Parts: sequence; structure tokens; C-alpha cells
Amino acid sequence: METLQEFLLNRDYTKVKLRLTRTNHFEIKATINGIKGLFILDTGASSSCVGFEAIETFNLKANDSKIKAAGAGATDMDTQISKKNTLKIGKWKQDKIALILFNLTHVNTALTTHNSKPVDGIIGADVLKKAKAIIDYEKKYLYLKL
Repeated sequence: METLQEFLLNRDYTKVKLRLTRTNHFEIKATINGIKGLFILDTGASSSCVGFEAIETFNLKANDSKIKAAGAGATDMDTQISKKNTLKIGKWKQDKIALILFNLTHVNTALTTHNSKPVDGIIGADVLKKAKAIIDYEKKYLYLKL
């Protein structure tokens, strides 16, 4: 019988290792506009996000947005948007990715309080849907369709 990995790799998926943090989040490494960063994988986040403090790091062009962000422990946060970014996760790559920019301080404070590394942002459902993502929770792998 074929394993999940064999099944997906035979169907043009690529796999990316996930790391489970002490806060029970999956961390993933990704590249935005050629710059490497550390992100939380969050299936419950509708949009992928980057913290305001990483705008220069990832060479993002920020524009004002009317969208208000909300998440665990924070609501009604001001945001900006950056369009036409290149996102690379493992071998998967997509151009013209829009990223929501907002204050990630509350997220990183929670992470560092539990001895986890601060992150540059969140990979959300928008990207996961585009990539036809499949998560193997047991083996800690993310599969993305090439």
C-alpha cells in the first residue's frame, strides 16, 4: 500500500518540514521576495500576514488598507496591504501574492513568553488554498502542489 508521502509526491506535490513549537503551533520557513523568514502556519488565518517591522526586511511596498485585522487576543487592528510579492515555500513558488501587514507584537510576545522564537508573519488559508496544501500532522510535513 502506498504511503501518503508516496501518493502525493507521485502527483507533483513537494513536501516541507514543519516544526511544532512549545505553543503547539507549526513553524515553517518561507522566502518573500528572495528574503528568508520564519512563519506560523495557521489554517484559521484567512490571509497571510507579515508584521509591520518586517516591511523593509522583505522589501514590501505597503499601501493603506481598510481591512481591520482580528486574531486571538487582539481585534480591530489597523492594517496595510502589499501586493505583487513572490512567496517561496520549499520548491513551491508563487508570484503576485498579497500580504496583509499588521502589528504582530501580541503574537510574538505570546511566543517568546513560552520560549518560542518570534516570527516574521503567518502563512494563512489564502496561500494554503492556492497551493492545494495537505498537512500531515503526525509526520509534521506540509505538502504543496507544484
